[in-house]
Amino acid sequence: MYKTIVVAFDGSEYSKAALIESSNWIKRHGGKVIMVHAVYFDEEEFSLAPEQREKRFELGRKVCYQTRETISSEFGIDVESLVCEGEPPDVITDIAAGKKADLIAMGTYGRKGLKRLVMGSVTSKVIVNSPCDVLVVKKPCSECTGQYKSILVPFDGSGFSKKALEHACELSRMDNAEINVLYVIPRYEEMVEFFKTESIKKSLMQEAQRITAEANKIASARGLSISTAIQEGAAGDRIIETAGKLKNDLIVIGTYGWKGVSKAIMGSTTERVIMNASCPILVVK
Repeated sequence: MYKTIVVAFDGSEYSKAALIESSNWIKRHGGKVIMVHAVYFDEEEFSLAPEQREKRFELGRKVCYQTRETISSEFGIDVESLVCEGEPPDVITDIAAGKKADLIAMGTYGRKGLKRLVMGSVTSKVIVNSPCDVLVVKKPCSECTGQYKSILVPFDGSGFSKKALEHACELSRMDNAEINVLYVIPRYEEMVEFFKTESIKKSLMQEAQRITAEANKIASARGLSISTAIQEGAAGDRIIETAGKLKNDLIVIGTYGWKGVSKAIMGSTTERVIMNASCPILVVK
């Protein structure tokens, strides 16, 4: 499924977790890991301290070399490392495209000189522009196994959520993972600006049942049995709460969809889930 994984690596604990998670996956399923370290150096910094540019490159090469040797020896896998200059999101996505990567793995935090990068910056830009799926790893290195036994799939019936469910089914077949599908009924008052009647409530529930039945059909066609649930409210909040309650170890979500409209939802549902969920998130492009 994922044979070439590009790992955004800056030496932080978050990027180390992404690297270990990816290495475990490759060790079990085959393929190779490509570590990518981006050296960012803007014109203002260059004018103030031009010698820092080469120092950053030297540090990046040293950290990547040491880590590459350790990972290759410990996991017995093929590891490549690249140190490139440029904005981290651009470097990561360009390398992934050039190497025809199947997956980009990264943490939610990182470094940019002395400034910490958070969601809304590197991670979100990579997800929006990535040519492939993106795995955001959110757990300590010691818990990274590259294996998933309980998967949550937010599903709204859109083509993007269907693709996410299909990916979850592939993972389930590989690791015998259980799949929980969640449909969240949108807040009707916010959509049309007036209160729900009993008739409207019934209609929304019927639509929800139709959509979850569609999810069951997709899984059944692949010889899998899934559990489905219907909730109401803010999609991001319900997804996070459900993942915590069910103790899912992976959320598989699409970058588009939700509310049945064809628009990117980075900045709303997907971004909220990535920021607040306690388990890794696989964003399917």
